[in-house]
Amino acid sequence: MQADALPTDQQSGYLGVSLSASGKRWEARADEPRLTAALAQRFDLPEPVARALAARGIGLEGAEAFLDPKLSRDLPDPMHLLDMDKAARRIADAIKAGELVAVFGDYDVDGATSSALLIRFVQAAGGRIISHIPDRIAEGYGPNLPALISLKEKGAAVVITVDCGITAFDVLAAAAQQGVQTIVIDHHVAEPRLPDALAVVNPNRLDEDSPHGHMAAVGVTFLLIVAVNRLLKDDGWFKSRPAPDLMSYLDLVALGTVCDVVPLVGVNRALVSQGLKVMGLRGNIGLNALADVARMNEAPGTYHAGFLMGPRVNAGGRVGEAALGTELLSTHDATRAQVIAQRLDAYNEERREIEKICLDEAIAQVEASGDTDAPLILVAAQGWHPGVIGIVAGRLKERYNRPACVVALDDTGMGKGSGRSVPGIDLGSAIIAARQSELLINGGGHKMAAGFTVAATSLADLQAFLQDRVHREAGQGGLVPVLRLDGTVSVGGASLALVEALERLQPFGQGNAEPRFVIPDARLYQADIVGEDHVKLLIGDAMGGRLKGIAFRCADTPMGQALLRARGDRAVHLVGRLRKDSWQGVDRVQIMVDDVAEAR
Repeated sequence: MQADALPTDQQSGYLGVSLSASGKRWEARADEPRLTAALAQRFDLPEPVARALAARGIGLEGAEAFLDPKLSRDLPDPMHLLDMDKAARRIADAIKAGELVAVFGDYDVDGATSSALLIRFVQAAGGRIISHIPDRIAEGYGPNLPALISLKEKGAAVVITVDCGITAFDVLAAAAQQGVQTIVIDHHVAEPRLPDALAVVNPNRLDEDSPHGHMAAVGVTFLLIVAVNRLLKDDGWFKSRPAPDLMSYLDLVALGTVCDVVPLVGVNRALVSQGLKVMGLRGNIGLNALADVARMNEAPGTYHAGFLMGPRVNAGGRVGEAALGTELLSTHDATRAQVIAQRLDAYNEERREIEKICLDEAIAQVEASGDTDAPLILVAAQGWHPGVIGIVAGRLKERYNRPACVVALDDTGMGKGSGRSVPGIDLGSAIIAARQSELLINGGGHKMAAGFTVAATSLADLQAFLQDRVHREAGQGGLVPVLRLDGTVSVGGASLALVEALERLQPFGQGNAEPRFVIPDARLYQADIVGEDHVKLLIGDAMGGRLKGIAFRCADTPMGQALLRARGDRAVHLVGRLRKDSWQGVDRVQIMVDDVAEAR
C-alpha cells in the first residue's frame, strides 16, 4: 500500500504546476511527519490514511471522534440554542392539545428533508400536522403572507418555518398582525434584527454563541425534535403511546445535510455517518422508491445522496411540483411513493435539458463579455428557467474558478438570481450587504450560496458592487484557485487495499475533502468521450500497470480537451480520487479525474 507524500516547498506549484488545464495551482497539503507517525501507531492506520488525517488538522485527541463519529458523543444539547426552549415547549403543548401544527418549508432538499422530518415526528408522537412548500415561480423563496394566512384558515395554531424565515421581517410581522403564530427554524446568515416570531432558532443568529453554525437546517430541525421529544417524555405523554424512534429519521438528516453542502465536521459528520447507515436499512418508503428509480445497487454514501437522490428530490422544486419532495419523504404509502419517485425522475430529466440550454447560453454570454477574469461573474437573460439558475451558477463557478451569479429575468423587468461561491469568499454576506444598500429587492444565503431578487435596471450596479466586494475580500493576490493534494500514487500502487483504507475517512464532503492523489508521468492509452460529455480513460505507466479513469462533465472544457489531446505517447500528470469500481461481482479500482497538467 503506497502513496508517497508531496514536498512542502512548492513555490511554483507541485510538479511545477502553477496553472493546470483547469486553471488551478497544485499544492500539497501540509506534511506533518511526526503527527502522521503518531496517528499511524496509536490507531493502527496505514501511513496514507494517517497522513491525510494529519493534513486535515486532526490531531491525536480528535482522531478517535473523527474515525468513529457517534451521536452519543457529538450531538449537542438542543437547549444550548437560543429560543429552543420556547419553540420546543410550544410544539409539545400543541401535540398534547391536539392542535394542528403547520410546517412551511423551502423547496430544496434541505427544506424538503426538514419538512418531512417534522411531519414524520409529529405524526409519530400523536400530533396533527400539515405542510406547505411554496412554488418557486409563483411564490418565490421564503414565507409569504397569503400562504401563512391560508395555513391559519385551515386551522393551524402554529406555523413552523424550516430552512427559511430568518430575514422575512415584513411578511412575518404582517402575519403576526393577522394572528398567525410562527416559529422560525433556520441556519442562513442572520442580521442584527430578528423576525417577529414566537421563537427564532438559528445557530447563526448574531447574538448566538453556538459552535454549530455549520449545521444544515435539517440538522437544526433534528435538534428541535430531540428537544420536543424530551419534553413530551418528561410530561408523561408516552406512558400510553409508543415514543417516536428518532434514530430512524437520520436518513433524512443525512440526505439534507449532504445536499446542502455544509461542512461535514463535528456534529454534521456524526449525523451523516449514522444517517447513511440508517439509509442503508431502507426503512423510509420514499427513499427506497427514490433509490430504485436512481438505480442504486450498493450501500449508500455521500455520492449517492448528493448526486443521485438529491437532484431528484430537488427536481420537483426546480421544474415541477414543489411539494413532491416533501410528500415523497414523508409518505407511508408504498404505491404513492413509487408514483412520486417516477415523476421526480422524469422532472429531473427535464431539468437536465433545461439546464444545458441555460448553461450554453450563459457561457456564451460570459465569453462574449470578456469577463472571464473578473472577480465575480454575473449573467442575466430573459427566458432562463429560475429553477436551474442555481445549478448553472455552480457550473460557471467550476468552469471559471470564481463566484458566479445567474439571473433569470421575467417580462416585468424583475429577476430571480442565484449565486455560488468559492472558498474564501462569503457570498451570502455580500448579497445581504447589497440588499442593505438597496440594490436588491430581497436576498440572503450563506458563505457558499445565495439567492436574491433584483430589478433589471439595477443589474449593472449590483455587478459592480459584488465585484468590488469580492476583489477587496480576495486581497492583493486575487482569486488563485488551488487544488490541494494528499500524495502521489503509481498506477500499480492504486490498489483495493489503499482504497479500503482511505474509506475510514468517510463521509467525504465540504470540510472533509476526499483525498486526491497525483499519478505523475501517466500515459493515456485510451481517452474517449462517453455519454454526453464525460471522458473515459485507460491509464498506464512505465511499469506496465493499467488503471481505469473517468472525468465527468468535461469534454468541452480545457481539462477535457487536454485529456483527449494527451491520448497516445504524451506523458501527463493526473489528479484524482481513488474509488472502488464494482462490476459483475468483481471489485477493481478506478480514478475519478479532477485535473490534468502536461508533464514537463
